[in-house]
Amino acid sequence: MKVTPVVDARTRRWRAALFLFMLATGVSMASWVARTPAVRDALDVSTGAMGLVLFGLSVGSMAGVLVSGGLVRRHGGRAVIRSGAGLLVAGLLVIAGGAALEVSGGVFGGLALFGAGLGLAEVAFNIEGAAVERTVGRPVLPVLHGCFSLGTVVGALLGMGLTAVRFPVGWHLAAVAVAVAAAGIWTVRAIPPGTGREDGGSGDGGPGDGGSGHGERAGARGWRAQVEVWRDRRLVLIGLIVLAMAFAEGSANDWLPLLMVDGHGTSATAGSLTFMLFAVAMTTGRFAGGPLLVRYGPAAVVRASAVVAAVGVALVVFSSSALLAGAAVVLWGLGASLGFPVTVSAAGEGAGERDASARVAAVSTAGYAAFLVGPPSLGFLADHVGLRAAMIVVLVLLGGAALITGALRRRTAAPVAGDGEGAAAGDAADGGAEGGGVASRGAAGGGATSAHSDPV
Repeated sequence: MKVTPVVDARTRRWRAALFLFMLATGVSMASWVARTPAVRDALDVSTGAMGLVLFGLSVGSMAGVLVSGGLVRRHGGRAVIRSGAGLLVAGLLVIAGGAALEVSGGVFGGLALFGAGLGLAEVAFNIEGAAVERTVGRPVLPVLHGCFSLGTVVGALLGMGLTAVRFPVGWHLAAVAVAVAAAGIWTVRAIPPGTGREDGGSGDGGPGDGGSGHGERAGARGWRAQVEVWRDRRLVLIGLIVLAMAFAEGSANDWLPLLMVDGHGTSATAGSLTFMLFAVAMTTGRFAGGPLLVRYGPAAVVRASAVVAAVGVALVVFSSSALLAGAAVVLWGLGASLGFPVTVSAAGEGAGERDASARVAAVSTAGYAAFLVGPPSLGFLADHVGLRAAMIVVLVLLGGAALITGALRRRTAAPVAGDGEGAAAGDAADGGAEGGGVASRGAAGGGATSAHSDPV
């Protein structure tokens, strides 16, 4: 008989805080995206010059993603989230000021701050979410990422409405910054200190603190740990899966409206509505995915997700009907929705808390790198073959991911560091675990092995 673990008030508050701030993060990101045309008009720059301004977001995001895992190992997740929230708020305010004062450099700097805060917070949130999963014994990360997707829908609708009434973009982004600050303060207070921190770290003082010699050594060990975890062949396969799934999601975020306009001849409004449809499908898939993961296990769910996403991409690429292509975006969104959170969750299963944090950080970093860097590269290919044909790359990656989802099968024992047999152990453990449900393992006391057996 399955026993559902009792979740205390402190853990419920911890989980709710993560959900709230991910929602706020999604709203802030979509608010910026929705007001990009207004910012370009305020700056009075060409599309090419605006591309250089937007590069600030990519630079900041990659910097935040690359250092976040090591900072969590040294300071803990709460301190990194606090720093990320501060950078997010500062970035939004600087963007608002730059747009109001018509200073391109100010908007570039604000985007760099905003991106750095986003990168820092996202990786730390995955580590915190995985820790909550270990405590409650059931999927959390799909809903956590679903809150971000829901936030993007809310932010996009808000941005469209304020654009329609010509509300000043500076005041809009400043108001969003205040809301994010309020959510961040409550979130940081609700998160327990020390999640993911290696023993000997510098406490909860935050990444900006000088720290002690012990903290510096912990930071160095954290960087080594993030590299050493890739010696596990199973984790490498999980990393390849998250690369493909994140690439599929990021490609839609970057190119879907333009793909519909240039590739299928729709209006700009129809292209925007198609992207909204994709975002709604992503949100629906993430909120509805938990019961499927409990019943069928992560390997089966991600395999089916990759196939569904591939069918959607294929219809968008090869269909001559704009209406059919637009409808197929629902399949693309539903299929891509669970790939990232489920693979991140699977990365840490079967390991102790310390190793799980390093593994989750490593896979999260790989996924965000693919999400941020990979899709823009399609633009260079599209210059030669067209945007629709360039999307065949996404189709190939999804097909490859579907073939290696066996690496996501739940394991029953932690691997020896660098043991190439990790994936084989996961396959051997697949028998009853795949359909076995998460709650029964969580009842074992929230330990590391049962904890991260739960998909996210």
